[in-house]
Amino acid sequence: MIRKIMEYDCWFQCRVGVPLAPCAQLLSSVGLLEQSSILENAAAELSALLTKNFAVLSLRAEGKDTGTLIGTIPGLKARLGLELPPTKPDGFVIKVSDTRIIIAGQDEAGALYGVYRFFALLSLGKISAKTEIIDAPATPFRSLTHWDNISGDVVRGYAGKSLFYKNGRVDYDKQRLIDYARLLASIGINRLAIGGISGSGAGQALITEPMLPDVARLADLFRPFGVKLLLNVKFSAPYALGKLPTADPLNPAVAAWWKERADLIYRYIPDLAGFVVKADSEMEPGPFDYGRNHAEGANVLAAALAPHGGEVVWRCFVYNCAQDWRDQSIDRARSAYDIFKSLDGTFADNVLLQIKSGPYDFQVLEPVSPLFGALNKTRYTLELQVTQEYTGQQIDLCYLPYNWEQILGFDTRYGPRSTLRELLIDGKMSGVGAIPNVGLDHNWTGHTLAQANLYGYGRLCWDPSLSAELIAREWSALTFADASVADTVSELLLRSYPAYEKYNAPFGVCFMVTPAEHYGPNIEGYEFSPWGTYHRADRFAIGIDRTDSGTGYVSQYAPENATLFGDPATCPEQLILFFHRLRYNYVMHNGKTLLQNIYNTHFDGYDEVQQMLELWKRLKDQLDEHTYSSVLARFERQLANAREWRDQINTYFWRKTGIADDKGRKIYE
Repeated sequence: MIRKIMEYDCWFQCRVGVPLAPCAQLLSSVGLLEQSSILENAAAELSALLTKNFAVLSLRAEGKDTGTLIGTIPGLKARLGLELPPTKPDGFVIKVSDTRIIIAGQDEAGALYGVYRFFALLSLGKISAKTEIIDAPATPFRSLTHWDNISGDVVRGYAGKSLFYKNGRVDYDKQRLIDYARLLASIGINRLAIGGISGSGAGQALITEPMLPDVARLADLFRPFGVKLLLNVKFSAPYALGKLPTADPLNPAVAAWWKERADLIYRYIPDLAGFVVKADSEMEPGPFDYGRNHAEGANVLAAALAPHGGEVVWRCFVYNCAQDWRDQSIDRARSAYDIFKSLDGTFADNVLLQIKSGPYDFQVLEPVSPLFGALNKTRYTLELQVTQEYTGQQIDLCYLPYNWEQILGFDTRYGPRSTLRELLIDGKMSGVGAIPNVGLDHNWTGHTLAQANLYGYGRLCWDPSLSAELIAREWSALTFADASVADTVSELLLRSYPAYEKYNAPFGVCFMVTPAEHYGPNIEGYEFSPWGTYHRADRFAIGIDRTDSGTGYVSQYAPENATLFGDPATCPEQLILFFHRLRYNYVMHNGKTLLQNIYNTHFDGYDEVQQMLELWKRLKDQLDEHTYSSVLARFERQLANAREWRDQINTYFWRKTGIADDKGRKIYE
């Protein structure tokens, strides 16, 4: 039987015909005992989802104390005397009995999250007559930062034009933004930053009075879904917009300008979550321009936002992008730690440092940044990238939660419970931020299966203890109701990241990609550039020595990790060329030389993509034609990309070394 897959609806698929016993009758009325825009939206959402996806006609019946009840834990106690266990902010309780279903949030947003979780569990067949669930997010800050230009183009966007802008102005499809807000709320996202990658373009314009009414209307669309806006702003705004001669953060006129600007913005958007700032990074202006440090730069904005309850999300992606490739003493990987560790404790309480997961830039294989766990007196968040800039650009299937699970499991070795997962769960790290992968494409993400990355990001923000496998199976089942299709799709997802690792740059080498575009191989494309992204391959060896005898980068980690990474014998081999310069005849744990392992992984990676393509082809008679064909076309492009990676990498090293593949496979001369 061919089932129509509605790509636009993502993980909200029709389940007409799925049995709803034992709670079908209880779902025929939805009672709302409290009034607020979020709670009213929660009731409306559940009614609409049940009607559309299960053909259950749900009627809101205010004041009714049977059927399905939605409210807050304090509100249900006050109105009905119900004793429900408290949970954390944004948390919820779901309780099913013979006479009613209760979905109660610790607060209004928690009730909305409870509604979406209830619907997901109902769709998965996991709601029974005795269901009792208490759940809450691990962290209060769960955000996405859009890099949309006001022209309508999206920086690192691989799914069509911007959801928010067109031709230099705010211009959007209202229903589509409501649907986007629904997707975000259903996975627990509660912050959304708009305004461009560096606060330029859209970010410059959005904090001016002519555009603030438009921004306020955007905030109005997202507010009922528990999503608050952040604005990407430019550090240079005081002189770029305010006609001051400077943006020096210690200049009183600059501080006054930011205060006045914040006051103006909050008149339009009283619940604005705050600002996101990229400063002194990739030619962006920042406090270094005035001989100031980043705490001084962040704190002036923090002071302006503090009276309104706003926060400054200050990105730690700061490094020298104009270095001399001849100077081997400079190591870009050191930058974030070198700049921010010494400032620990000097940032205002409403500053959140946002630290990229790795010391470079979302590479396929790079270590976790040493800054995590090293900051004891400063609030900070983990930054990930849902959009696939270096991981296939939503052409190649690359299931990112597989990698994020490894990142969250990294043990910083700073005391007990010191993995990134535990730092989030215990509140020592304040949240997670990421760059999303959505645009105006009908299926939102370009590659339909890339929806799993957006879904997985939200689920891991909510519960960092979830496994990539569980999330893959959950998303596949919600999106492809046919069990055999869902099993195949989840298998494809789980195979995709290891395959991508194999045919990409080897063993922790980074940036062997086409400059600027970042898709496909260009082995020396960045080798002599000012960006600090070198592998320094010659005919004898490859890699950067980052031990104490090299750049000293390993010393930025806690001593146990410094020792682990500093010795090739104990360094994880996936990352060995990030930390060490090794000769091609270096023997790895499997008894093969480094070079032979490079050859083997690249042949294997290509073969695995071929196998993934064949797996997808088996689903032809079980999917609608559009979904099947569009994903098939992506797999065919991925196979061509894997072939280029395989042949260019292997040919490069064969030409460098003259050492042949010991299996005699075809390598081009």
